[in-house]
Amino acid sequence: MPRYLIGCLVLCCFLLNSAASLAQDYRISLITCDPGDELYSTFGHSAVRVVENATGRDLVFNYGTFDFNTPYFYLKFARRTLDYQLSVTTFENFLFEYEYFQRNVREQVLDLSPGQQQQIVSFLHTNYLPENRKYRYDFFYDNCATRIRDMMETVLGSNLAWNPDPDPDEKTFRNLIDEYVYPLPWSDLGIDLALGAVIDQNATEWEKQFLPDYMEAAFSRATIIGDGPERPLVKENHIIYDFPDRTRGSGSLLNPYLVFWLLAIIVGGFTYLGFKRRKLYIGMDIGLFGAFGILGLVIVFLWFFTEHSQTKYNWNMLWAFPFHLVLAYHLAFHKSRNWIRHYLLAAMILADLALVIWILGFQSFYPAILPLLLVIILRTNFLYYNLYTFSNLPKRQVKGKTISG
Repeated sequence: MPRYLIGCLVLCCFLLNSAASLAQDYRISLITCDPGDELYSTFGHSAVRVVENATGRDLVFNYGTFDFNTPYFYLKFARRTLDYQLSVTTFENFLFEYEYFQRNVREQVLDLSPGQQQQIVSFLHTNYLPENRKYRYDFFYDNCATRIRDMMETVLGSNLAWNPDPDPDEKTFRNLIDEYVYPLPWSDLGIDLALGAVIDQNATEWEKQFLPDYMEAAFSRATIIGDGPERPLVKENHIIYDFPDRTRGSGSLLNPYLVFWLLAIIVGGFTYLGFKRRKLYIGMDIGLFGAFGILGLVIVFLWFFTEHSQTKYNWNMLWAFPFHLVLAYHLAFHKSRNWIRHYLLAAMILADLALVIWILGFQSFYPAILPLLLVIILRTNFLYYNLYTFSNLPKRQVKGKTISG
């Protein structure tokens, strides 16, 4: 056999061995972590694990971190001007929190070609450069889960087929959130009050992947095509932690439903006594409308003065109206104004309108606010007819006649 043929065979064997060796250079996995008890961990978490077989280095690339030392941290967090960033840590350190809080962790090992593995590792390292690692977090469209999904789209392109569920359940973004915050009723209330009508639209199977559990399910259905026989994206599943089932949330009876219905009963009782005794018990209205007004200011801030897209068109503002604070001020200091009765009528109509919007499905309100709406309708109606009859608020003189302020 000619020497050049022998040389070619040796070279081919060397290249084949090198390719086989390269195929084992990395082991890349999707890590999915179950929800925790705290609000920041309510929806679970996703990360990418990269094991370098040659050196044994075991790293986790985590898109869900931010810097607490950022100036004006809480203001930026509220306004959605706080940047999240990609961080890298060892797998052992990453697991520490989940072991401590007994949160389950699962691993899906991806069946990638050597070239695809190299592209993903290169993509992650490029993203980790100081000038690239930060990004403007968006809960629904740009978070720790969607960043990983988008990376897979970028690297694999047309070789990745997601194979969505052919018969999916129709769920709005609010429905999806409720699945996770239902065990935490006060957090559920706060989120529902903060988010507007824009999240009451149905989410596509693609959009559902903002939640780590849904992305994990999407990865399990996905396949790789076009570089040989079609194969599943996930070749192995491993359970890292599987702790005993536990009930999330405190389970306390002191939940919004009980608290708000008790409040409604108390307000209804005082209103009945006030009607019988010809008393307003106006201190109660000062507290109620003051609290509703403060809540209204928060809703206005989130709607008009932040970059959150999910807090727009929040019709909770119809009953939690900022100008209720002005009403509470005038009631507290016995200010006589001819607009008070008109305002009470308008507030009653707005609360009724909120009920109509809820019933017609323009926005889904948190069920526990129903007693609050009834309280507003009851008290505005009671004050409208009895404010200047039962109270010592000054009356206005017009052309020698005394009329209500």
